[in-house]
Amino acid sequence: MKKKNIIVTFSIIGAIFFFLQNPYYAQLKTVSTDKAPAAIGPYSQAVKTGNLLFLSGQISLDGATMNIIGNDIESQTGQIFKNIRAVLLSENLTLENIVKCTVFMKNLDDFGKMNEIYAKEFGAHKPARSTVQVARLPKDVLIEIECVAVYEK
Repeated sequence: MKKKNIIVTFSIIGAIFFFLQNPYYAQLKTVSTDKAPAAIGPYSQAVKTGNLLFLSGQISLDGATMNIIGNDIESQTGQIFKNIRAVLLSENLTLENIVKCTVFMKNLDDFGKMNEIYAKEFGAHKPARSTVQVARLPKDVLIEIECVAVYEK
């Protein structure tokens, strides 16, 4: 038993040493702006590590009132992009810095309408994307979008 405990202890110490020495871990930074909705749970609006910014999923909340904007896919998607832009802007980034999006939709029958707005917002820039239908989203919204952005070096 002692031999296993020693190996596990050294493994844990090694993992801790790796994370403390890893430059990406050392640069972990919580990002927050009052221009976008505050988190409605135990999470951050975004987290920076290394040259990546991970944006939490955005729903169609108005940052000032914390009320849901719109009851259709078009208006909710539009508000989400306002929120995404606000978080990006707090780090001097734009939609052009986004490299990956995940879109969660209550009903994929709305995909075409969402996709029109999504395409208009990104223009010629086309980040990687996944889109999935889910049973339910926070505040019973129709859509949520999370993103990963990269800082230019």
